[in-house]
Amino acid sequence: MGIAWLLTLLGIGGVAAGVWVGQPRTFPHLIAAAGAGLLMGIAGFSLAPEIAEITGWGWAVVLVVTAASTVALLDWMLVHSGHSPRQGVIGPLLAVTAIHSFLDGWSIATVQLAAPLGLRVAVPVAIGLHKAPEGIALGGILRAALRGRVAALGWAALAEGATLAGGAFGLVIGPRLGAGWMMYPLGIAAGWLFYLGYHAAHEEWKRCGARVAFLPAAAGVMGAAVIQRGAEIWFR
Repeated sequence: MGIAWLLTLLGIGGVAAGVWVGQPRTFPHLIAAAGAGLLMGIAGFSLAPEIAEITGWGWAVVLVVTAASTVALLDWMLVHSGHSPRQGVIGPLLAVTAIHSFLDGWSIATVQLAAPLGLRVAVPVAIGLHKAPEGIALGGILRAALRGRVAALGWAALAEGATLAGGAFGLVIGPRLGAGWMMYPLGIAAGWLFYLGYHAAHEEWKRCGARVAFLPAAAGVMGAAVIQRGAEIWFR
């Protein structure tokens, strides 16, 4: 749970920065895009092969794609359920953030229980790279929509705190599953990380253009491949 606590505090710190100073023009788009690529690369090069060792590649692909599609659909439904252009979207936005945070915590716990040491380091780093930028963006939106800074910070902290609930859930359910059944939470983690990376890269694409988003994201994907290869050599 120590990593879940650290990532929760990182997200809340980003929210506080967004609430008090807004989203600065020097917002670290390159870091956010690189983190997005790293998340997608970890899902594709590291977690998917872990699942394939248990189920074979056919079922591994089906499991990851199903998990990613389900999360994407749920995300879309929540985002598009608000009707007011201002405060009406805050409820869905906080719900999406809470679900994201819960899945962050669950993914970390699952990987810590079931994956090799290299992944147990890489996944928290990759998720951490998106936590602070995500928090800054959320804080800026809430500050514009709500009347007070304290209310904005409180609601955002509650949503980011779902990381702890997800981590606790993963730690409780993981030991009760046999090795064969761990492919299901691993599949959810892989699908979630891939969708999270794609979504973050797409947002940076819309904000800054293809070149600013694509090159760092591609570097992140290659970085994930290097991490995976290095782990295979080191722990062979």
